[in-house]
Amino acid sequence: MNVLLLGGGGREHAMAWRMAQSPLLTRLIMMPGSDAMAMLGQIVSGDICDKDVVLSAVKDHDIDLVVVGPEAPLAAGVTNALRAHSIPTFGPSKEAAQLEASKAFTKDIAEAAGVPTAKARVFDDFDAARAYVTEQGAPIVIKADGLAAGKGVVVAMSLAEALAAIDDMASGAHGEAGNILVVEEYMTGDEVSLFVLVAGEEIHAFGSAQDHKRIHEGDQGPNTGGMGAYSPAPMFSPELEQQAMDQIVAPTIAEMARRNIPYEGVLFCGLMLTDTGPRLIEFNTRFGDPECQALMMRAEGDLLAMLNDLAHSQMPLRPVTMGANHAITVVMAAPGYPGTPQKGSSISLPNQLGDGCMIFHAGTKAHGDQFLAQGGRVLNVTATGASLQEARDKAYDLVGQIDWPEGYARRDIGHRALKD
Repeated sequence: MNVLLLGGGGREHAMAWRMAQSPLLTRLIMMPGSDAMAMLGQIVSGDICDKDVVLSAVKDHDIDLVVVGPEAPLAAGVTNALRAHSIPTFGPSKEAAQLEASKAFTKDIAEAAGVPTAKARVFDDFDAARAYVTEQGAPIVIKADGLAAGKGVVVAMSLAEALAAIDDMASGAHGEAGNILVVEEYMTGDEVSLFVLVAGEEIHAFGSAQDHKRIHEGDQGPNTGGMGAYSPAPMFSPELEQQAMDQIVAPTIAEMARRNIPYEGVLFCGLMLTDTGPRLIEFNTRFGDPECQALMMRAEGDLLAMLNDLAHSQMPLRPVTMGANHAITVVMAAPGYPGTPQKGSSISLPNQLGDGCMIFHAGTKAHGDQFLAQGGRVLNVTATGASLQEARDKAYDLVGQIDWPEGYARRDIGHRALKD
């Protein structure tokens, strides 16, 4: 099977690594991929949000399956164009991807489906949003409606912080994504991520994880795309998972089908575990990053076969399952992130990695026997263990072996589960 993987970040590196283990794979083509991913297949250049460019690559490389990694091509309608040419594609349609691309759309679906979620108001008038927030007070959550690379959400603990977030969006800090605002009530509890395979109205829980969004230890500082994650999330019991599937996932998928917007692929459910049970924070329409890196390390079975089945609108008879082990990913970021990252610093990696350890590259460029930092989140240091503590010890030991003085990593990934 010839496979085209769209994307070149840490999530896609992990997916490529896992798919490369499949006996079904003949050739793996990655667009744009990365220098670190080149050992797994062939790298080709191109704009993954340009339908014509992607279709040309499919023709040039005789592709049997396209796997979409990030959200931008979904929102751009690349999957629609591929399916219009009868090309099997893993990833939802542009219309279904509105569950991530528009928070206002998601709120409308959730309300219609009776999904437990935060009370919210949608604004296209910044003055009206300021008046509403002033009336409601803090804490309160301010969200850009559109895609903002994981940085369009501000959990404001003070009124001043909430108003500043609105001012930022009004000034264009998130481009068109911030032209519409969603203002939500503040929810308390443990935040977890649930990943669900979806084919038609069939749903199958894939795995859970917990992300660490804030830049600094103790969950302080501004939001990022994610500074680390671990899987499974121990506070997310089988009973809570079933409750989320019954009360959140199933009604959402049914409402989408009722609107003739069938969902296909993987659905990432961001949940808050409140005193009354799981409540929806948001949906993403692809695997999470950095959650995917931990999930891929735990996965047992043939990922490529599973993605191919889902691309053909079939729930896999033998889906990939999560092993009994634990996995953790620690993100190493460049100075300046989550603002403007400083690029070009040199990174030397260890020659050998320990058992159950991987380094997935999110933003690097090869430079001789070293790499240069080329992004904000640069490396995903990932390890597995029989316990979360063992996995974390291995991951941080590997972080210590990486020679990158400029690199920054939180030192407390997993603290909610380990209570440290």
